Amino acid sequence: MTQSAIRHLTLITLLLLNALYSAASIAGGVYQKPDAFINQVFNNEPPKADVLWLNKDLKKQIVEILDHKYKGLRVRYWQQDKTTVWILEEIGKEKLITTGIVINNNKIELVKVLVFRESRGWEVRHDFFTNQFKQLSLKQVDEEYYLDKNIDNISGATLSVRAIRKLATIALLLNQHITDKQTQNKK
Repeated sequence: MTQSAIRHLTLITLLLLNALYSAASIAGGVYQKPDAFINQVFNNEPPKADVLWLNKDLKKQIVEILDHKYKGLRVRYWQQDKTTVWILEEIGKEKLITTGIVINNNKIELVKVLVFRESRGWEVRHDFFTNQFKQLSLKQVDEEYYLDKNIDNISGATLSVRAIRKLATIALLLNQHITDKQTQNKK
C-alpha cells in the first residue's frame, strides 16, 4: 500500500470513529430538566414540593423492587389534587437515568426520561416505549410489588428498560403510601 493510500485509510477510519462517537454522545444527554418537566406538568404553576420520609418498611419495599440498597432517607414529590409527580433515578448499566413520572388517580399518566447518561439503551426515551406505562397501576403479590401489565423489552436496552420499570413501580408504591396516609388522616 502506498503512503497516500495509508493516509486516506487512516483519515476515513478517524472520520468513521468520530461519527460513531458523535452518535453515541447524541443518544444520551439532558432531554428535559426536571424543573421544566414539573412546570410543564402543572402548566407553569407547580405546587410546593413535599417530602416523603422513608420509614423502615417503605425503604425495605423499595430495596426489594430495586434489588440493591437504597441510600436515600426521603423523596421529594409534587402533588395537586390526585396527581403526584416524582423525579426518580436508577442506574441502567453503570450510570443514572433520571425519570419524571406522573401519577393520577393511582395510575401512571406519563413516564418521561429526563436525563440519560448511559452510552446504550437510550431508546427508552421514545414514546413508543414510555407509552406502554400509561394507565398502569400497582399490583401486590404476597409482599412484592409489580406493575399490573408487562412492559415490552427493547433489544440492546434491557438494563435501561429494567431501570425505568423499577422506577415506575417505585413511583406507584410511593404514591400509594401518600394516598393511604392522606386517607388515614381524614378519618
